[in-house]
Amino acid sequence: MNNRRKYIFTLLLSLLATSLFAHKNQDAFVDKEGVIRWANKEEVKGFGVNYTGPFAHAYRSAKKMGINLKDAIDEDIYHFARLGFDGYRIHVWDTEISDSLGNLLVNEHLDLFDYMIAELKKREIKFLITPIAFWGNGWPEKDTYTPGFSHKYGKDACLDNPEAIKAQANYLAQFLNHKNKYTGVAYKDEPNIVAFEISNEPHHSGTPKEVTSYIKKMLKSMKSTGCKKPIFYNVSHSIHLVDAYYDAGIDGGTFQWYPTNLVSGEELKGNFLVNVDDYNIPFAEYKTFQKKAKVVYEFDCADIMKSYMYPAMARSFRTAGIQWATQFAYDPTFLADRNTEYNTHYMNLAYTPSKAISLKISSEIFHEVPMYTDYGRFPDNTTFKNTSIDYENDVVIFDNTSKFFYTNTHQTSPKEVTNLKEIAGIGTSPLVDYEGKGAYFLDQLEDGVWRLEVMPDVVITENPLGKNSLEKQVADILWNQWKMTINLPQLGNDFSIEGINKGNQRSSQTTNGSFDIQPGTYVLTQKGKVHSWTANSKYQNILLGEYRAPKQSIEKPLVIHKETHQLNENQDLIISAEFTDKELPEHLHLTGYNDGKVVKCQLDRVKAFTYKGQINAEQLSAGYFNYTITATTSEGIKTFPGGVNGDLNDWDFTSLEKYTTRIVKESAPILLFDPKSDYAHLNKSWHKDVKLSSSLSSSRDVLQINLPKVPTDDAMTVPTYGIRHFIGDKLKSNSTFSDDQKIKIKVRTLNEVPQKIEIALIDIDGKTYGHTLSIDKKKEDYFIEINDLTPTKVIALPRGYPSFLPYYFEPSEVEGVFDWNKIEALQIKTLDSHCQIEIESIELLNATAITNQVN
Repeated sequence: MNNRRKYIFTLLLSLLATSLFAHKNQDAFVDKEGVIRWANKEEVKGFGVNYTGPFAHAYRSAKKMGINLKDAIDEDIYHFARLGFDGYRIHVWDTEISDSLGNLLVNEHLDLFDYMIAELKKREIKFLITPIAFWGNGWPEKDTYTPGFSHKYGKDACLDNPEAIKAQANYLAQFLNHKNKYTGVAYKDEPNIVAFEISNEPHHSGTPKEVTSYIKKMLKSMKSTGCKKPIFYNVSHSIHLVDAYYDAGIDGGTFQWYPTNLVSGEELKGNFLVNVDDYNIPFAEYKTFQKKAKVVYEFDCADIMKSYMYPAMARSFRTAGIQWATQFAYDPTFLADRNTEYNTHYMNLAYTPSKAISLKISSEIFHEVPMYTDYGRFPDNTTFKNTSIDYENDVVIFDNTSKFFYTNTHQTSPKEVTNLKEIAGIGTSPLVDYEGKGAYFLDQLEDGVWRLEVMPDVVITENPLGKNSLEKQVADILWNQWKMTINLPQLGNDFSIEGINKGNQRSSQTTNGSFDIQPGTYVLTQKGKVHSWTANSKYQNILLGEYRAPKQSIEKPLVIHKETHQLNENQDLIISAEFTDKELPEHLHLTGYNDGKVVKCQLDRVKAFTYKGQINAEQLSAGYFNYTITATTSEGIKTFPGGVNGDLNDWDFTSLEKYTTRIVKESAPILLFDPKSDYAHLNKSWHKDVKLSSSLSSSRDVLQINLPKVPTDDAMTVPTYGIRHFIGDKLKSNSTFSDDQKIKIKVRTLNEVPQKIEIALIDIDGKTYGHTLSIDKKKEDYFIEINDLTPTKVIALPRGYPSFLPYYFEPSEVEGVFDWNKIEALQIKTLDSHCQIEIESIELLNATAITNQVN
């Protein structure tokens, strides 16, 4: 009996040791070359998102809306799985799960966090956890009372107050020792946690010695728990202290990237690939830095709704040696139709499908591109490895012969269609013809058997990047039945379609590859094929029958239309609009007035929610064309803009709202910059003395740049202030261009001191053509001959974060033929250490206008 007890005791010890050893050996480590590796020496690569469900605004909003947060978390984690993410990061709101002494509070926030980590783990997703955020819990609302040390001391004091530092050390140890009740594993031992980042974006003001001392205290606390995982610290803020950070003994540095700045309030227009061409770290040559790991905890191309940016960012990250990158932030689906959490960001599979598939492609790029691989400069690097980026059509394609992913409609055939195992996309391609606007996924289960998942349609109905509210819906979700045609040799044209998600009883057969489809998950089976796949069968990290999508949510019938601002009188006016409703009419009707004439046009539905019509040039003359669009809706006849009940011709129709297009003579100048209408849309760094103002010399509104001393930038060698203005839509209103045109700038100095500025035009490839103006008090009209424009540098505007990233960009080919059809932006740049001017207007003159104005 004693021998048996001894045997059992020895066996238990052995199993315990094996378990502990397994945990220890599953921990990642940073090797001597600064590369994070798994125990088997394989390089760690992680790509995914930040997501804040258990905390702050998301948590409070769920409570207000009666949302079960665990269900909401499950829904979003399923989307992470479909998008191929294997990385997750969060800055934990310590202020909600700690007291002022740094004691960990076991409450609902911590329970939800534990639950989320456990569910992510089931999907084989790894984590980078930042235990301290320093933030209050309010954004975008006011902070509420929280018991934590961050609330008591604030971020600044947390970095130098002895009691606050003591509380943080206490909290870090307790957090790492906390055992997740859903996994039974303490965070210090959790094998899916790759590393910890001590805190989120500290802004140190102390001496290097004090900073190093602070970090060492945090490291000591974390390592006292027995934690063997790499511990990182943010090194992209206050980079003058970078040596102090690394002297503390951290395993690596964390970075962020917001290349288009934040909080524009509206969608940025134009090609911003120049802003993400290079993630250049200024201290990359430091020997200490080269021996430490590098991760990006947050990144996003904020205020851009198109899909072309993320893959270029993923490429640039790998060129810089980054091993981890997590986008900020994935919108909880229950909030995404409002986009209230972070209005400058918008990312959700259901609500931004093209961007979501772009992020899926970026994950593939991140995992296949070797560290430090350089693909050259833009625009030569828009095709690399298995990826191509087409800015003009907003299409990104990933094709590695087994996976074929795309972000929008295109006609590029895959390299080896018979080898494909996974397809994901939006719209129509040579493989899938689909009218709907949601994403779809096709995954081969075995020969002749595929899983199809179709997301519902989405239509953006309001500016999602502006000031938002839980009471303001910015997007409609619509569940529609559309025709889909699949052209896959592996499946053939003769196959069955069986719905398998809960409640989906749809079943049909096709003999030509075409069939009607609604949102849901399906198994497609080639004729004659027998299989055993069911809704409960596992495929990769999902079950076949899983499906998560928001319900239909049409707030009201709505026409979404942006009028053409200006048009030459010899051009046809193309009218395009989207319309959302429970049922879609075949036509919308336009009624307009121009020069005393009534002009009517029928807008035909051409695809899904899109309607188009054309008004021929001979129907319009110089002046203003004011018009309305009328639709037969589920609520009766409505007229837009405004969605007013009734028709324009009704006797009691009182609305005065109209869409307006300005029709001008072909000889009229093109107003490239008008301060009053364009100031709010300029890309520039904020400065109180760069503003819209009334002129000091006339009654006109002007752009006033009053900088006695031009401010500096971390990446500048010479102080410069730059402004970028998108003019692509204005140039499209002109049908002809020539080299004998001139740019007219009406500009004045604010004092007697001569000034120099550069006016430049930027094309879609980043090529920039500029000319220097010498401005004095005696003159206000300046002219630039097109032939006098010479190659110059483009400024990466808006200026992003980190601020040390390159200020200027030069494309791979600087010289080139000036092509009006490629010009899309205007750049204004100061050239002196001071700039005190006011700009009243910038116009493009043709031959007739030149004769009239110059003479």
